[in-house]
Amino acid sequence: MPDTAAIRTQADVGRYVSDAWRERYFAACDVLYALGATALAEEDVETTFGTTHVYRYGPADPAARERTPVVLVHGAGSCSAMWYPNTPALSAERPVYAIDTLGDPGRSVQCEPIHQPERAAQWLDETLDQLGLDRVHLVGASYGGWLALNQAHLRPDRLVSVTLLDPGGLEKVGLRFFVWLFAGLFATFAPKALRPKLAAWLEQPVLVMPELRTMIRTAVRAYRIRRPAPVPLTESELSTVRTPLYLVLGKRSLLVHPQRQVERVPRLIPGARAEIISNTGHGPWIDHAEEVGRRMLEFMSTAD
Repeated sequence: MPDTAAIRTQADVGRYVSDAWRERYFAACDVLYALGATALAEEDVETTFGTTHVYRYGPADPAARERTPVVLVHGAGSCSAMWYPNTPALSAERPVYAIDTLGDPGRSVQCEPIHQPERAAQWLDETLDQLGLDRVHLVGASYGGWLALNQAHLRPDRLVSVTLLDPGGLEKVGLRFFVWLFAGLFATFAPKALRPKLAAWLEQPVLVMPELRTMIRTAVRAYRIRRPAPVPLTESELSTVRTPLYLVLGKRSLLVHPQRQVERVPRLIPGARAEIISNTGHGPWIDHAEEVGRRMLEFMSTAD
């Protein structure tokens, strides 16, 4: 008889459909990495839940290398390559570590599920421990925002600050977000002449950035994500957060209701800073990389 527990665990673990598609995806990612800061190093760290791949960036200024590092956690269905607009500015001021999340396409290799809050917090804490990081500024976008918020709730000891970029974890993901997501995916197959109009209508910069478009389309073909949508934190759970927190929302976000959350989060989390960025939807860190980067660095300096 097969081990049903092992089968159930395997069903919760993301995987590539083939070695060939994995290599195609890596090649698409490498094109994007080349558009950002040059990584000083890459390393794999072992955790209870799998091997986590990490990209390390750093400033040329020796004094800046001593500042508290920034750790970047990307969104669902992506990898650390999505931070290419942000790594140059951030790594000019501080050491930066970009983590490929287990269960998403990237160079990490998952062996156990981490979608439960306690497991997700343990995985990230083990990763930071293996990197030798005792104090960090944690930045999470979208699903990575849920991971960062969950960390602030369950394992905050290493966190000097948390920045959430249009994050999950604040409210249940509604149908409107999934409609937008699938509409954007189908729009990647539209004729080139139509993509700028569709990009503006859908708030999807992926449609007019060929390298980003290729990476996203390849990820959909190459990788199978095996996890449920994260459960939002309750108000009582949010109220436990004491880490300095900065929430950045896109004015036309479909993942959350921006005005509702920009009023709610500071009420529940003492001292939290919350802002809405205009002229963007779910991707303020891409659409307004320079402005968002400047604001994040200012916030981190204050938290330090």
